[in-house]
Amino acid sequence: MGILSGNPKNEPLHYGEVYGLWGAYSTAKASLVAYQVYYNHTGDRDLKRFIEDMIRSVIKPSIEELEGILKKNRVPLSPTPPERSEADLDDIPIGARINDPEIAMTISKDIAQGLVADSQVIGQSIREDVAMLFGQMHMKKAQMGAKLLQMNKEKGWLVPPPLHKEKNKTN
Repeated sequence: MGILSGNPKNEPLHYGEVYGLWGAYSTAKASLVAYQVYYNHTGDRDLKRFIEDMIRSVIKPSIEELEGILKKNRVPLSPTPPERSEADLDDIPIGARINDPEIAMTISKDIAQGLVADSQVIGQSIREDVAMLFGQMHMKKAQMGAKLLQMNKEKGWLVPPPLHKEKNKTN
């Protein structure tokens, strides 16, 4: 039996896994605060519900899981910003507000970048529990990304790249 056989939770993390876990934790903590700000700026009810769901079902569970593994492996946690309180949209001056389409586009970008980052950690992991954790986070983000894509299309917020339309060839 080698050093990396048996219960994966008892195996040491390699530096790539530590960095992936630490980076994901830091990003999730920063995202929590950013999404609380977005929530305060959002006027659209559907987008507001989406942000609540993103915080409740993706971000907070990820923070808890990542923090648990980091603490168990004695990896120092990154400093994190304090959570934001709820604010009334009408108290934010119009020129200082983040618009709903901008918020949706930023969250779409975050999800896309998160999918790539999760895939990278999955690919470099040798501990099955770490790979599975990032696989679960990847799946949740992909599901939320699909919901947000549909919302962006329905509300006319999607800014597509140039669309390729094949022209009829006449001979």
